[in-house]
Amino acid sequence: MDMSERPPPPDISQISGWRSIITLVVFVITNVIVSFPFHIPIPVPRILWEGFLSVLSKLRLIPPRDHAEWSKDEARGHWTTLHLSISTITAPVYACLFLLAILAIGRTEVYDGTIGSDNIEPYDVMIFFITLAYIAISIDASGLLKFLAFKVLQKGGAKGHRLFLYLYCFFFALGTAIGNDPIVLSGTAFLAYMIRASSNIASARAWVFSQFAIANISSAILVSSNPTNLVLAGAFQIKFIDYTANIIVPVLFTAALLFPCLLYLVFRDEKLVPHVIDMHTLPDAEKEMAPVNPNIPHAGAGEDRSPGIGEILNPYLDRRHAAISVGIMAATLISVLVINAVTASGGGKPTPVMYVTAPAAVLCFSADLFFGWRHQHATRAVAEKGRLAEERAAIEQELRGPTASSSVDAAAADTAAVTTNSSSDTGGSPPGAHGAGDLPEKPPRGMTDEALAAAVTRELEERKKREAEKPANLVSLTRRAYTWWRETFPAASIVMSRLPFELVPFAFAMFVLVQGLVTRGWVPVFAYGWDAWIKRTGVVGAVGGMGFLGVVLSNFTGTNIGTTILLCRIMQAWQQILASGGRDTTDRTFWGAVYGMALGVNYGAFSSALCASLAGLLWRDILLSKGVIVHRLEFLRVNAPIIAIATAVGCAILVGEVYIMRKDTPFIMLSQE
Repeated sequence: MDMSERPPPPDISQISGWRSIITLVVFVITNVIVSFPFHIPIPVPRILWEGFLSVLSKLRLIPPRDHAEWSKDEARGHWTTLHLSISTITAPVYACLFLLAILAIGRTEVYDGTIGSDNIEPYDVMIFFITLAYIAISIDASGLLKFLAFKVLQKGGAKGHRLFLYLYCFFFALGTAIGNDPIVLSGTAFLAYMIRASSNIASARAWVFSQFAIANISSAILVSSNPTNLVLAGAFQIKFIDYTANIIVPVLFTAALLFPCLLYLVFRDEKLVPHVIDMHTLPDAEKEMAPVNPNIPHAGAGEDRSPGIGEILNPYLDRRHAAISVGIMAATLISVLVINAVTASGGGKPTPVMYVTAPAAVLCFSADLFFGWRHQHATRAVAEKGRLAEERAAIEQELRGPTASSSVDAAAADTAAVTTNSSSDTGGSPPGAHGAGDLPEKPPRGMTDEALAAAVTRELEERKKREAEKPANLVSLTRRAYTWWRETFPAASIVMSRLPFELVPFAFAMFVLVQGLVTRGWVPVFAYGWDAWIKRTGVVGAVGGMGFLGVVLSNFTGTNIGTTILLCRIMQAWQQILASGGRDTTDRTFWGAVYGMALGVNYGAFSSALCASLAGLLWRDILLSKGVIVHRLEFLRVNAPIIAIATAVGCAILVGEVYIMRKDTPFIMLSQE
């Protein structure tokens, strides 16, 4: 290339300026906070806070507070404490606002971080991810995933190693097709219940950690399975089919070689994966009951069912809902692949994938609304029956008096103690443990069952009357509207509530922060470091280096999404460095680095920190709700050998692949593959 035609090298002159230094410092601090969120206590005079609540109450925005609450608050002192959340989601947003305030970033960074630049289009990525997530979660809401897991459990039978293999393959196949989030949403709860339903699995550790690892490994295969893949494919203009063709072999080898390592090395203890599993069975009467639709609020309340275990051994499945959602998902993925291949082969810019997934999600949402409205009378009747049963049970407990309540509380405390001791290792309550509602009780002394039932009915009517006499306010109207929405459209409402909307401001903010590093000269500095590394290590260093950076930085740069954005920008700056110097890299080295990054950012989700991916935070919260406690150090300790094996295998296979499939010819900058 003639010197006059060479592009200028990346500008790094700004890094000595104070705004550039603050941008880097804020970026680092933000990513530390993402790993370790906290709250800032803000003391506020109680009289001001109570006055503010009074104004809201007068405006009928919130319910009026009774005098007992006022008196209780006044007894606590003249100050109240509010808490400002500095969390995984809010920290990047606050960081962007701060940098905007000091003019460290401006309109250009915000525009490039939301609309896009250099073939990275954040809005397309996020619309694609949210809309495809709706379809995937709709499949889960139909009960199909839990039903398939039940069939796997039946086929695996009581043989522990075989069941472990079947579930491993099952989660791998699902992760490939629909991504890791639906597996985390449905499969995690299923495993927690399965452990509870067994009598000789001492710990949930082997099952839940293996599930989380294989879900993230499999999500590397298709571009549509993970937003990190979409960012990477867009940044380097890779056709979706080419991406899968280049990444599938390392991923398959990783999954195949990791399984025996998990079973015979990492989780070799017989108590973790027994050769023979003793499973509890449902009573005959419960087997004959119709499965409970978990999407309907209060469904199954007041019925004699085994909590949790019944969801495994008698799973709900809406076949029509499942067929429609699966059909829409299949048509969407096929359309995305075909349109991407056609536009890319024609030499044009790839069509934004949101033009395919958005209409598909609207169609799926419309189908959920249609069937919800069609069956609204039945679903609302089920919800009303369950809600009434719960209200009657609560009133009945109150009428039994303090003696019964104290005995129930003591029994519940004993159960909680057993659960806590068990969850420190097993992560679940012991099989057969009963909550307060399961304890056999007698009516209060001097009151027959009939009299107790009549008293409960009277109290229930009185409460409804008092509630109806209260003036309406925004909170009560919103609660009623939400209740109507949940009971009328149970499938659509549960899917909407599970959509990762919190990912949207987080991802956009991370895009803007990384763009700030670009314009302030820091990304080119990192690119010069990468250039020096490649000069010394070649192809092996390109694959291993990007794989290592992808895994490590996922824990420190705003999850694996932020890592993908940062590494893509570094690779793009590296291309500019090479072009400005009239140098080139080999086709083998460049694509080895790109696909090494793909492995690293997907595998990095199960490395050392739960916040390495939003799926990890969701996984932890679901386990916690089922009594399984995963501590930060445990997550690191268990995953350390898993990530080491997976990364080593994946990168080694990728090195061999690029040496076989790629040539040592110069790579042409910004070309399409």
